[in-house]
Amino acid sequence: MPRHEHVLLAPGAGASGRTLQTPSSGRARPHVDDRLAPPETRVEYLDGAELFAAPADAPHATQHFDLTYVLGAHVAAGYRGAVDMLTRADDGSDYAPDASVFSQKPDRGGHRRLEELAFEVSDKQALAVPTSKARRLIDRGVRRVFCILVKQRRVLEWSRETDGWQPLAKDAVIEDRCLVRPLPIQALLDATSSDDAVARALLEKRVPALEAAVAEGEARGALLGEAVGEARGEARGEALGEARGEARGAALGEARGEVRMAQEAITTVLQARGVVVPAKVARTIAGCDDPTQLRRWLKRAATAATAAEVVAGSRRKR
Repeated sequence: MPRHEHVLLAPGAGASGRTLQTPSSGRARPHVDDRLAPPETRVEYLDGAELFAAPADAPHATQHFDLTYVLGAHVAAGYRGAVDMLTRADDGSDYAPDASVFSQKPDRGGHRRLEELAFEVSDKQALAVPTSKARRLIDRGVRRVFCILVKQRRVLEWSRETDGWQPLAKDAVIEDRCLVRPLPIQALLDATSSDDAVARALLEKRVPALEAAVAEGEARGALLGEAVGEARGEARGEALGEARGEARGAALGEARGEVRMAQEAITTVLQARGVVVPAKVARTIAGCDDPTQLRRWLKRAATAATAAEVVAGSRRKR
């Protein structure tokens, strides 16, 4: 797991964390699914007062979408995410967090369990309403409650210690047993960061279709790498071969040129001195391609009385 400057652990997860306590009140509470607000409507109840959950406009509505998109990908095995799911907080309160995460395992009575994480998105409404909702959810037993402030581009978490909201750093992450991996705060605020966070979460879940796509990509990459490597190797080999060929050709050309010049020089020196060069001697000189031998003959040509003395002792190649 990568390190982050800020890691937000669930209550009781750290050495100094507090053990989650049951609500302080000993009174019997309605079950979370005992409805006070009529389902499938926009009516909610908070402390006995009827509230109307109005439809949202951008950017509030888009923030709802981003929240559910990122949160849904991070939900760990054994847990379920929900949007606008009503929860009976107490006798006079029945309302729906914007998003929540709860255990898939039913309670002993076969009913759904209380959510462990709850998220609220706040735009135009006063913070007093999310505050009242958070306080009652925590009192009911919800482990963690978060609030996203759309205009301020901030995320808050409810603190039991201060009985109030705690602002979270934008480079922090939310680490919790309900999540398959730490959820970056920035991914909740920035749509460009959300795709990256979702992709990492889905990879952590080892989604079969995604793993197959990754394996296919790796296979294609390997084939492409081999093809590129072969092509580059052939190109380098051709270039190296051409360079070596040119060097060898140049060297051979120089050597042949030196031989030809030496042969002509011998004949020229003899003729300049008035020494006759018979055809047999001329053929012997022309047939020699040894530069060392030709240099010796050139020295003899300067003093020899006859052309035969120049090539004396040589053997003609057959």
